[in-house]
Amino acid sequence: MSDSVAVVWDDALLGYTMGGDHPLHPVRLDLTMRLADSLGVLATDRLRVLRPTPADVDLLTRVHDPAYLDAVKRAPADPGVGHGLGTTDNPVFDGMYDAAALITGGSVLAAQEVHAGRAQHAVNISGGLHHAMRDRASGFCVFNDAAVAIQWLLDQGHQRIAYVDLDVHHGDGVQAVFYGDPRVLTVSIHQTPLTLFPGTGFPEETGDPDTALGSAVNLALPNGTDDSGWLRAFHAVVPSVLKAFRPEILVTQCGCDAHHEDPLADLALTIDGQRAGYRAVHELAHEICDGRWIALGGGGYGLVRCVPRAWTHLIAEAADARLDPATEIPESWREDVVRRGLRARPPTHMTEGGYTGFAHWDPFTESRVDRAISRTRTAAFPYFGLDPDDPRD
Repeated sequence: MSDSVAVVWDDALLGYTMGGDHPLHPVRLDLTMRLADSLGVLATDRLRVLRPTPADVDLLTRVHDPAYLDAVKRAPADPGVGHGLGTTDNPVFDGMYDAAALITGGSVLAAQEVHAGRAQHAVNISGGLHHAMRDRASGFCVFNDAAVAIQWLLDQGHQRIAYVDLDVHHGDGVQAVFYGDPRVLTVSIHQTPLTLFPGTGFPEETGDPDTALGSAVNLALPNGTDDSGWLRAFHAVVPSVLKAFRPEILVTQCGCDAHHEDPLADLALTIDGQRAGYRAVHELAHEICDGRWIALGGGGYGLVRCVPRAWTHLIAEAADARLDPATEIPESWREDVVRRGLRARPPTHMTEGGYTGFAHWDPFTESRVDRAISRTRTAAFPYFGLDPDDPRD
């Protein structure tokens, strides 16, 4: 297997506009790639930038209903087609089908590179649109590229794929597609569904009781959880279930909307905490599945101050070219932000000075985060042969 890293990118991916001033504005992707380039991350020796092609009907119908594909094609001329299209969250826009298919093709290309051994890691920051369902758009997502890529891997004969979702919102669409499939473990760490869209992702959602109990793990964190709390929770749950499941390939959705400045959610991570999370899943990929890691983007609505820094760190992490957090952001990049007329003040460094130390979980402490950890361990750990009360598990 090659130790190279594939980054899937094409400026055409910026076509996923969601109709203008939508929170999921593609400027965040452009700023990320420009920042990564200006810091030399894309020039790393082992990194290759690949251009995707749109997913065809055969790929898309592995997850989505044909009638839904037809509705997405017709929607720009017929906004009343239904299927969740034409709403505030999922507005209709010209070229919608082609843009969503291109993003999905990018995630499948990332999967193909890792499956074939041409790359050890593959990154598609435009992907991770994890809310789309089989027959409807949801939560800014038209096609579920993550689910299509995972299904493609299954169709190649893989028997154990783990999907870990770091987005502040529950990865409901991916969970729904594979809820009854024991070959796919979906793990989501997110803000409690009591206070945030989509209102799912409770710890007791553990897989279809008839076919796949233990195939879903949900860690729902209280509002205000910071770097240390998030990392404590992650390490109390995610490594244990992944090691027990023993996946052949790890797919991660790396949404960065758990950031403390994100306008749509209420967790309190810094760029530093997110960088630590990316390092954690990278290390788990090497420990568990020979480094086979597919990293996708996702949510993130701090278009200037969060997303470009977080995902530049993600690409650098995948390329084993970690940036010193104290790295200064080039003046040329900051000037570009100002020229674009973006309202947010551009950041000056690749850190926010966040504290990423944390105490490992034990069953004797009591906090809101610890209660969330215990609820998830109690609901899920027995299906993996793990003791919910034993911190060694």
